[in-house]
Amino acid sequence: MGLDGMVVVITGASAGVGRATARSFGERHARVGLLARGGDGLKSARREIEAAGGEAIDVQCDVADADAVEAAADAVERELGPIDVWVNNAMVGVFDEFVDVSPDDFRRVTDVTYLGCVNGTRSALRRMMGRDRGAIVQVGSALAYRGIPLQAAYCGAKHAIEGFTESVRTELLHRGSSVRIVQVHLPALNTPQFHWVKTDLTRHPRPVPPIYQPEVAARAIVWAAEHRVRQVSVGSPTVLTVWAEKFVPGLLDRYLARTGYDAQQATWPIEPGRPDNLYEPVAGDHGAHGEFDDVARSRSVQLWMTMHRTALGVGGVLGLGAAFGALRAARSGR
Repeated sequence: MGLDGMVVVITGASAGVGRATARSFGERHARVGLLARGGDGLKSARREIEAAGGEAIDVQCDVADADAVEAAADAVERELGPIDVWVNNAMVGVFDEFVDVSPDDFRRVTDVTYLGCVNGTRSALRRMMGRDRGAIVQVGSALAYRGIPLQAAYCGAKHAIEGFTESVRTELLHRGSSVRIVQVHLPALNTPQFHWVKTDLTRHPRPVPPIYQPEVAARAIVWAAEHRVRQVSVGSPTVLTVWAEKFVPGLLDRYLARTGYDAQQATWPIEPGRPDNLYEPVAGDHGAHGEFDDVARSRSVQLWMTMHRTALGVGGVLGLGAAFGALRAARSGR
């Protein structure tokens, strides 16, 4: 489907992947409902969309509050029209060993990252099912399949989204509904998350290399919204992680126990008095990118192949046909 004039809702739209995704939809002239807690980032995201030729409304909303999400959905439909695409992207995290994470902090990660997705899906389905159309995109992670040290709360939430989404998808199929639900699983990304994630570590958190720019994720999310696919894995590290967990989980346990701590910490120390965004947004406009532009990749060959697999398949068939024809011609000549 074309996105020109489509109404799209994005949670966590003020920064990181949500910000890059909002910009991508705006460049396609979609009408975008921007949901997040941070007002500064939301206003900047709205200006970027409008500058790109799209239309937007920004609504400050904590996705952990189901009533607030429902009110935000009403506001989007009043201003922009019926929602066609809903992207569940909002998340928070804590970087620490599980035994050092308080019950309140663990619950907060679960409320935002998992239940925020549940709340968004519920509000989207309440509107889409009666119209028998629409697409819900769940922004997942390689960590939905493989937990890693220092991120137990986040990994648990992403695993939960995987099971929740499979359940809802089967219910939609049972009803014969035309509403689609698709998961987009992401690799390590260069977003502001690592600048403001709550942690008691002594060194600055970082994404596990190889690192991709958030625009790579945005391309995958927009593509998934347009195509009838069940799931999209972004980047070869995500694909390899899923397969490694399937076939050598014990080996992966030992490897991550040995390397997972250093891989998630930079060489420089945490800044004194550094704010975190677990309960409240960090003031200011933080954009889409984090602090790792110098090492982040702006493209994924694996994603490009996924997005062009039909053309590649046709090209492969035509190529084989041409080779077979040439072989027959050569044999006839002999």
